[in-house]
Amino acid sequence: MQHNSSLGVPIAIVLAAVIIGIAIYFTGIPSSDEVSDTQTNRDTETEITVPPVTAADHILGNPNAPIMLIEYSDFDCPFCKDYHNTLSTLMDEYGGDGNVAWVFRHFPLAQLHPNAPKVAAASECVAELGGNEAFWTFTDLIFSERGTNEPTNILRLPEFAKSAGVDTDAFTACYSSGKYDQKITDSVQEAFDTGGAGTPHTIILVGNEVVGAIPGAQPYTSIKVTLDTLLLQIQGGGIQE
Repeated sequence: MQHNSSLGVPIAIVLAAVIIGIAIYFTGIPSSDEVSDTQTNRDTETEITVPPVTAADHILGNPNAPIMLIEYSDFDCPFCKDYHNTLSTLMDEYGGDGNVAWVFRHFPLAQLHPNAPKVAAASECVAELGGNEAFWTFTDLIFSERGTNEPTNILRLPEFAKSAGVDTDAFTACYSSGKYDQKITDSVQEAFDTGGAGTPHTIILVGNEVVGAIPGAQPYTSIKVTLDTLLLQIQGGGIQE
């Protein structure tokens, strides 16, 4: 999937991005946990490609939704905690009619949050043992049960898995095996390859096209404007699904 180069890309997205960028520049308020460009190994001249959304992904909402928000997230990132609440609210508003879906992919920044890759692997074990609903329940618990600037309490992972409906012994065996470590590592590289320089990092897909990206934990109102604009474009035939 590649950047949509057509003139149908909504101008409002560009304007919103500029406004957001100006606001962050003048306020000095960060919206993400960032790593240096030397660590990302990104080539800004290279057109971004995003692996397609499949049944193997963690999807909240309609898997065939015309708009996909692919979030690359870090369970221990303070900005990701706030952004998780933002996307949850947006899904309450837009997910019910099947127009928007939320895809969760892993982007643990071990340099900043040493235990985040372990939590990500734990979530994969929960998904394996309990399915998609268990994964999202576990994810909600991880973000809700820690303070904004606190790391996840690793000792509570079996407790969270049990609350998500997963057998504790089976979870512990999966988690201890390290079977998902490489998957998490690959997902981090994928996030870098899609232009991620910090968490959270969100790619917006319409059909098979990348139409934009959301840098950092942008507020509900900004993302709502983007979604409303995209939906109007789709309904008006300006963007092909």
